[in-house]
Amino acid sequence: MSVHTKWAVTALAVSMSLALAGCGTNAEADDAAKTAGGSTSAAATATSAADLGGMEALVEAAKAEGTLNVIALPDDWANYGALKAAFADKYGITVNSILPDASSKEEIAAADANRGTDQAPDVFDLGTNVALESTHYFAPYQVETWEHIPDENKEPTGLWVNDYTGIMSVGYNATKLGEITSLDQLTDPKLAGTVALNGKPAEAGAAFSGFLMANAVAGGTFDDVQPGLDLFRDLAGAGTLNLKDVTAGTIDAGEHGVVFDWSYNQLSTQERLAAKGVEWKVFVPEGGEIVSFYNQAISKDAPHPAAARLWQEFLFSPEAQNLWLAGGARPVLYDWMETEGTLDPDAASALPEVVGTPQTPSTDQAAAINTTLAAEWDATVG
Repeated sequence: MSVHTKWAVTALAVSMSLALAGCGTNAEADDAAKTAGGSTSAAATATSAADLGGMEALVEAAKAEGTLNVIALPDDWANYGALKAAFADKYGITVNSILPDASSKEEIAAADANRGTDQAPDVFDLGTNVALESTHYFAPYQVETWEHIPDENKEPTGLWVNDYTGIMSVGYNATKLGEITSLDQLTDPKLAGTVALNGKPAEAGAAFSGFLMANAVAGGTFDDVQPGLDLFRDLAGAGTLNLKDVTAGTIDAGEHGVVFDWSYNQLSTQERLAAKGVEWKVFVPEGGEIVSFYNQAISKDAPHPAAARLWQEFLFSPEAQNLWLAGGARPVLYDWMETEGTLDPDAASALPEVVGTPQTPSTDQAAAINTTLAAEWDATVG
């Protein structure tokens, strides 16, 4: 990846509909006060640290709970290994990492399956399409740095908040496969069974945006995704598409040799494989500059409601935002931290260059695309 070109947060903002984001929350608000054991907790209804008497009181309550359940946060995704370790060291709270390779949709499924137990997720980190249709699972909360998060990057009550972003890219095993510079090359028989999205497009944020990148390169738009479907139909027909879930293990084993994924995930893959003598190259195809924030949310059924809120406070502090930045992800507080002088300049300089104009679908477009993919993806690639 090449030298950083500054991205404006407003250009990358996910324009979620506030009416949609708030849908379904009021009818279930009373449930938010229940913990896994059926008891009530002041933390479970706190919408800010001030509701509990300030940060010291929140820290005390979280330490008393002693555990935080996170889900779908692999250590090598946007530097989450360092983030989880830093939180645990800072507060002495055990971080229980559930299903690290789960998709956004599987995060919500796990919340349903484990509701009322101490293994239910306390917090979510979700792609936009799943976050928008899951707001009735969330509890509103505003962190202490709330005023510095741009309005377009948050739901007004704090049901969800954009956390970090990257640019969609193509990574490939150059040592094994040679040079790849275009999506047009992906039907080559030498790539048999090795090309993959990071998940299923209607279920995982990375796969959804990976599809949009391919669709844009193929001549599609956010209002016309047929070119993207046609491209993946061609890959399936050529025998190069691999529908198995992408993990570090499948990449390291050579099973997945070409992966559509976020720039920050490609960075960790490059570093890991370089230690094994394998060159993992990365490019952003011209015309396919797709960006999208992920979204933080607190589960309204969190078994550890104070720890869940303290985790959010930590994530939206300069300390944690710089850890995301060190992992190759651009944090939502980038501009504010740059102004305040708290941004890590070395990590910032290593962000990938965006040559074209970054694109993000509107809320309505994302919802329509997701509906189409849910209905047509399996038939297209099956």
